[in-house]
Formats: sequence, C-alpha cells, structure tokens
Amino acid sequence: MGQPVLVREVVEKPRIRLPRHLRHTYIRQVGETINQAIPFQGKPRPKVTWQKDEKPLDMERVSICNSATDTILFIRHAERSDSGVYNLKLEIDHLDDQANIKIRVVEKPGPPMTVKVMEVWGFNVSLKWMIPQDDGNSEITGYTIQKADRQTMTWFTVYEHYHRTNCTISDLIMGNDYYFRVFSENLVGQSEMACQTKEPAHIDKTGIIYKVAVYKEYDFSEPPNFTHGLPDRTAVLGYNCILSCSVRGNPKPKVKWLKNGFDVTQEPKYRMLTQQGVCTLEIRKPMLTDGGVYSCMAENALGEAKIECKLDVKGNIDTWPELASLSPSPVLFRVTEINYHCHSHCLI
Repeated sequence: MGQPVLVREVVEKPRIRLPRHLRHTYIRQVGETINQAIPFQGKPRPKVTWQKDEKPLDMERVSICNSATDTILFIRHAERSDSGVYNLKLEIDHLDDQANIKIRVVEKPGPPMTVKVMEVWGFNVSLKWMIPQDDGNSEITGYTIQKADRQTMTWFTVYEHYHRTNCTISDLIMGNDYYFRVFSENLVGQSEMACQTKEPAHIDKTGIIYKVAVYKEYDFSEPPNFTHGLPDRTAVLGYNCILSCSVRGNPKPKVKWLKNGFDVTQEPKYRMLTQQGVCTLEIRKPMLTDGGVYSCMAENALGEAKIECKLDVKGNIDTWPELASLSPSPVLFRVTEINYHCHSHCLI
C-alpha cells in the first residue's frame, strides 16, 4: 500500500463584485423596500460580515441572507434611520475584501418657518421666510409661493421652484387684503403643508403720481457729407455717360452739378437726379469738348460739401457724322486794312 496523501483545498482570494448602482449613494424613499444582492467569489466559502456605521446590524430591521456566491441585504419598510454606510466584509483565512454601500432614505420636507411680510408699497409686497426645520433627509431644491385674496381665499401660485428665501410679489389689487403661503421642495417632492402669513397684507388705495421722464431731444441735424466718392471717369465719344455719388445730411441738402466751375444743372445736355441720397448726372452723347472737371456740391443750413472728378472723352469724331455736324466750325476773318499808329521812334 502507498503512503496516504494529504489533499488541501485550493484557496481563492475573496472578491466582492459590487453592482454599479451601489458604487454611488443608493437613495430610497421612506416605506419602500430595500432588497440588494451583492455577488462575490472565493474558495472555500468566505465568512460574510455586515456592519452599519461601524456597528453591528439591528437584525430586527435588517435581514441578511448568505449563499456561496452572494449575500442579500433586505429591509422591508425603509425608514430614515436606515440611512448610513453599510460595510460588507469577506474573509478566507488571512485573506479578506471589503466594500462600503451608502444608503440614504428620504421623504418630503417639512414646511418653511416664519413667513413674514417685510414691506408693502404700491401694488407690491415683499416676503421673507426661513428654511424648513426638516429637509426630509434631502437637500431643499426650491419653494412654491402662493397668494390668496381674503374675500375668496382661493390660492394662486405666484412662483414655482423658487430658490431664494425672499421674494417680491407684484400686480396686487389696490384696496384688497392678501394672505401668502410657502411650500418647500426637495428630491421627493413638495411639502405636505405650507407656512402661511398670520396677518393679511393690505394694499392701500393711495394716489399714485406718475412723473413723465424728461429726455433731452436728440439733434439729428448734420451738415452735408459725401459717403460715396466721385471717381475719375473716361467716356466714349457719343455714348451716354453717368456720374454718381452719394451724400447725407439733415436737413436734406440741395444738390447742384458744375463743370469747370460753372453750373450745368439747367442745361438740356445734362440730366440730374437725386434720390435717397444718391446723386447722378447723365451726360448725353458726350463730345470731346465735354471733358473736364465735374463737381457735385451739396448745401444745407449747416454747411456745404463738394466733391469732384475728372472726365476724359475719347474717340474719333469722324465715325460720328451726326456729332461732327455739332462741332464748332472754324471762323475766317478777312483783313482789308491795317492802320499803324507810330511815334517818331517807330520803324516800319
């Protein structure tokens, strides 16, 4: 017979596989059930130990069910006292693993404290209150403010999800009395009860004097100013040419055109048009003699402005017989007699 062989069970380090939703604070409402299974691994079967806030569990409130692969934390009707840090510990010989689970049990908050009317003026009332004594184990997220006329006592909401602890209520009716109440809100919802003002706020029927604000009349007047230039142009002989620029001013400036310093506004060869500040001068079938310096002058009661450009007319007049007939003909003078008047020192 062979020698006896000692068989030792393989030891696998314990490891808690904490579900993802338990890695953050686990929130439940008062009265709800807490039933959480936490799987683990390890060989041989690890020893499971639970604690709450570093103290043994109250087994009258909490039930623990263990198996070879998981442990279950069960609370049938959660209360706010069940909130805390639950510690799970696995042990195999000298090996262990731990995990903390934060549980918070919440409920609706209590009402705010001492709602007071701080001031009444015109159609307005300012209120102030204190945060609720009981926040329901959850942060206060806002307030709901309501008003009621004393005659009807019908409540109307003025503000919802309001974050401050003071407010101003406007558009109240003169001569009426108003009560006000405030609800608090948290993650679960709105408080069951509200805190109400003890005495109504009376809106007096006082006369209101409205003063018309006096404003200095703005002066829109300005002297003429050319906003678009008058560039130099080259015209083709016999083809209409248009010069244009733009001017602004208030009062509306009077515009005239000049050629080489002489007013051409009334001459039939030119057609002038001014519309919405755009000034144009059309030169009909320009000839070589129409070249020169053209100026646009704008004038109103505040001043005047002037802009000018140079116009060159190029082309062969022989190709335009109708224009050649308009060209000035040479004038011949015949001299029949020349009289010389000289003093004695003149030599002829």
